[in-house]
Amino acid sequence: MNELRYFFTALGYFTRVPVPRWVGYEPHYLSAAARYFPLVGALVGAAGAIVYMAAVRIFPAGVAVLLSMATTLLITGAFHEDGLADCVDAFGGAYTREDTLRIMHDSRIGAFGAIALMMALALKWQTLAVLPPLCAAWLMIAAHAASRACAISYLVTLDYVRDEGKAKPVAQRMSRNALCCAIVLGIPWLFWPQWHAGCITLVVLAALRFLLGRYFVRRIGGYTGDCLGFAQQIFELAVYLVGLAWISY
Repeated sequence: MNELRYFFTALGYFTRVPVPRWVGYEPHYLSAAARYFPLVGALVGAAGAIVYMAAVRIFPAGVAVLLSMATTLLITGAFHEDGLADCVDAFGGAYTREDTLRIMHDSRIGAFGAIALMMALALKWQTLAVLPPLCAAWLMIAAHAASRACAISYLVTLDYVRDEGKAKPVAQRMSRNALCCAIVLGIPWLFWPQWHAGCITLVVLAALRFLLGRYFVRRIGGYTGDCLGFAQQIFELAVYLVGLAWISY
């Protein structure tokens, strides 16, 4: 029952999907729920894939992908995209740690954030639109799941740098057992239908995780909730781009 409660807590925190009232809320639920974030990502990706596969029978692939993206944005409330915009604004417009955290905390979006958000959405759209339909649909699931697994792995290795924040209840040190659970729920999606491509994608994700982690530490000494959203978007894009490169090659 506790595990089910933790799953629904993850679902309610990262999506707009209603959860049963009996789940309740306690701050420690979010910390325990972190292991289920990749599973929530797989479900979000699956919803997008279903819309895409239905729409592509009627509309051109580009329109079908846009409808799919609209679905995932509606389900998540653009939760991670908001982190992407906030981080790019902060990292691009500040020099000191204090200014970076201040800009990141500001709910308004600046030029850097707007440009980054448009570029990220355009890259997703164009990449998925040129992939074969079944490949694109599966990559949606794999990318949403694996990107969340990689993003929350920072809970094991980095420090949360704010005294307070929306991600504070989540940002407790994650146990290695919980991380293993998250990896099992998020990473294997990458290895179908071609495990060779999955291995290459995993290497790329590991390299990006290392580089982003070092950048976060250098700029602000650790991570914030926005940093996790930013990282998730980068990892998701990487999965799509590696998939397209594999098909094209």
